[in-house]
Amino acid sequence: MKSRAWAYLGLALLLVLVLFVCVAIGSVRIPLSALVKTVFSPLVNALGELFSLPAWQDFGQDVPDTWRTILLRLRLPRVAVAMLAGVALSLAGATMQGLLKNPLADPYILGVSSGAAVGAAAAMLMGLSWNLLGAFAIPAAAFAGGIGSLVMVYSLSRGGGRSVLNMLLAGVAVSTFLGAVLSLLIFFSGQQLQQVVFWMMGGFSGCNWFHFLSILPFLAGGSLVIFWHSRELDALALGDEQAYYMGVDVERVRHRLLWASALLTASAVSVCGLIGFVGLVVPHAMRLIGGPVHRNLLPAAALAGGIFMAVADLLSRVVLAPTELPVGVITALVGGPFFLYLLKKRRVS
Repeated sequence: MKSRAWAYLGLALLLVLVLFVCVAIGSVRIPLSALVKTVFSPLVNALGELFSLPAWQDFGQDVPDTWRTILLRLRLPRVAVAMLAGVALSLAGATMQGLLKNPLADPYILGVSSGAAVGAAAAMLMGLSWNLLGAFAIPAAAFAGGIGSLVMVYSLSRGGGRSVLNMLLAGVAVSTFLGAVLSLLIFFSGQQLQQVVFWMMGGFSGCNWFHFLSILPFLAGGSLVIFWHSRELDALALGDEQAYYMGVDVERVRHRLLWASALLTASAVSVCGLIGFVGLVVPHAMRLIGGPVHRNLLPAAALAGGIFMAVADLLSRVVLAPTELPVGVITALVGGPFFLYLLKKRRVS
């Protein structure tokens, strides 16, 4: 128990450290001290006013306005959104792996990513990103497409009682159909081709506090449902019959967890595009390290997912600076070999 608590504390501290490092590093060199002053100056200044401490009232006033703008309006929201997306995809991946009793399952297995891609591509081709909605149109269209694809999966699997197998088959069918639609949209994209393809590769360029606030409620709601049903998720991993005899309402709990995972996935994809391997590698790695019990796995996967995504975004910015690589390329290059290592280790054990 103590070792697990220390592990959580270590991951949390590493998450904070990664946050500060990722915000401090960029094309404009900003000292870490300036970042600390910028972040904590409102609190320190308020305490200085409250207790009449002149030195505290002047804390952070020497930071140039340009640096402050870069940190608070560009880098900090971008890194924060990347971390939230990593948390969402990791939690969704851990949940899907437990529900399907398959450590190779990922958050995109029910076609949510295909629907989100179609929604985003349609918004770009119709020029919605340049209308009154501005940058908000593409995330909104992607989220609507992701949820719409899940509704299609539910409708197609209704006849068989919405068993796991029926939902998986419906997910494959919907993904295949939407993949064809996406290919058709790309074929007719013309001048928007580069924009569509770059979005599909995934990235956090242009993310701001609106994107942070748009993903936060879905992350909070979906995470609450998943953590609330963590014990039932352990029972479902043993099989439906075993879970039923343990007092679990199998169908209700499964549907809640599926919808929660889909909401997490759709909200993440809507702001960052299609970024693979996060929801596949991170939960699997945490499961090998900390065991299969979900009340222990889920917090570790959430923290590790935020760390992994933030580091991947940092690498995408600095590897070929000033050119920015798609984050999906970084996660594939890092996650692919790491996942092969995990598979080899699992086979040996």
